[in-house]
Amino acid sequence: MKLHTPARAAIAALMITGCNLAQAHAYPTHEAPGAGATVTTSQKEVAIDFDDGLEPAFSSIAVTNSQGNSVTSGKAAIDPSNRKHMSVALNSLVPGAYTVSWVAVANDGHRTQGHYTFTVK
Repeated sequence: MKLHTPARAAIAALMITGCNLAQAHAYPTHEAPGAGATVTTSQKEVAIDFDDGLEPAFSSIAVTNSQGNSVTSGKAAIDPSNRKHMSVALNSLVPGAYTVSWVAVANDGHRTQGHYTFTVK
């Protein structure tokens, strides 16, 4: 059975739309402190904004010092009024290097992860 050009175009458009939906992932758009930043010991939290809404049960931020010890105070939280914003409170920081590791699970279930470092003076 041969499909006419308009039918082929419609099928191709549906396939492209389906592929785009399947590729939805949450990626950071802003980090505070940002990668490579130098902050003071008064830094109270790490916050990351994403380009897609997050599933709170499966998304997280971990912050560790140079010895690999956690410096977070509690679990990361998703802002209920802005599901693209995730933050975690920090314990008191001392000068040194810190690593932020994040996991973001988008509303559609796709998972992304990453890490970066910042320095406290």
